[in-house]
Amino acid sequence: MDTTVSALSAIWQETQKRISDKLGDPEVYDAFFSSARLVKTDGKTAYIAVNSAVAAQVLSKSYSSLVAEILSEVTQSGFEVVFQEKSELTEEKKAAAKEGPRFFKDAILNPKFTFETFVEGDSNRDAYQAALMAAKAPAGLYNPLFIYGGSGLGKTHLLSAVGNAYKSRFPGKEVLYVTANDFFDEYVKFVGGERRGDELRGFFRDHVDMLLVDDVQFLKGRKNTEETFFSIFNMLISLGRQVVLTSDTHPSKMEGFSSRLLTRFAQGLTLSVNPPDQSTAEKILRTKIAAYGLDEEVFDPEIIPFFARRFSSNVRELEGRLVRLIFFMTSHPGEKISLEEAKKAVQDDIEAKEEKDKLSEEKIVSTVADYFYLSVSQITGKNRTGQIALARHIAMYLIRNLLDLPFAKIGEYFGGKDHATVMNGVQKVEKTLKTDPALKKTIAALKSKLKT
Repeated sequence: MDTTVSALSAIWQETQKRISDKLGDPEVYDAFFSSARLVKTDGKTAYIAVNSAVAAQVLSKSYSSLVAEILSEVTQSGFEVVFQEKSELTEEKKAAAKEGPRFFKDAILNPKFTFETFVEGDSNRDAYQAALMAAKAPAGLYNPLFIYGGSGLGKTHLLSAVGNAYKSRFPGKEVLYVTANDFFDEYVKFVGGERRGDELRGFFRDHVDMLLVDDVQFLKGRKNTEETFFSIFNMLISLGRQVVLTSDTHPSKMEGFSSRLLTRFAQGLTLSVNPPDQSTAEKILRTKIAAYGLDEEVFDPEIIPFFARRFSSNVRELEGRLVRLIFFMTSHPGEKISLEEAKKAVQDDIEAKEEKDKLSEEKIVSTVADYFYLSVSQITGKNRTGQIALARHIAMYLIRNLLDLPFAKIGEYFGGKDHATVMNGVQKVEKTLKTDPALKKTIAALKSKLKT
């Protein structure tokens, strides 16, 4: 039986009224029932807290049948009743608190990801400031707070920083950080019976003051999990609990989700984090060098600007190349590292990046496929359904527009389609672009992705 505190109170008020009517003895009612409380139900057992051990003994011996009968009438469910002294129930609650929550036992909030260790810059300033406010004044204007952007740009760091700052400011509050995959795994265990006797919504209601969900896009296609998440999300928002979410894309571009969930995602504040600009990338490198206990003076002054230009597509890449350089330094202890030596240390990475950055039919189709949540084989295949056909025509248009390949050559890449078919697809996109702002936005976004 799913019973909230308010529901238990309503049930017991009605039960008390009927007990008083049936007893017809005000003195007995005042002595034993007036201060009693229905504190919980567990299966077919109702637990009633009373003032003393004597009251528990008297009620158990003489009135348990009466109370069970009336309680069953009120709830339309058969219950056995257990009378317990209030102090006993308090001890039970303390013991349960020591056991901790029975869901998400492995959830961890990384203590190293704080606002102090996050490097703020033009590319992430709005998201940083909103995250800071969500931690300082939770469930205010920014609820939910939705942060989106590509991989390796600091979304997880910001998300964790919100939780760490909140816990520091409100020590008695509980924060849950999970990925969307963590939520899915826990949901599968729950519906599979491994959490029998527990109630997932009840866990979030009773144990979660702030919910942080990373990579929420991975709930896509998991309909039942999404419905459960939607229910929990709504409950937490209505209870005034802060929710912060991250994703790789804006809610409006998240395919495969119910419109009601996406609407709820966007009802608070939605902000992006972008690849770091030159200045921010240099600041990140200097911060990391200091964190590693190194003196910036051991590097040629041109190294930091060079690394910032070459490896700033995301923070993770930037940090990885710096680690490679530091490893290189171990074989040159005490020496100042020149720019040429730094280039040698990351030469393989430079070559790999240059190869990756080369624009090709493969890169264009792969980028379009990722954007529309399709596979490359779907775009290059024969399926003519609306979304796939549109993605195919856009890919053809971009190849023609960016690589200037002949229509016949493009057709070869798309499973041997003829010149006329490719030309027709490209012309459809060109014509629609003149009147459709949404398509213009899509093409601009894809071109931007292809440049990074």
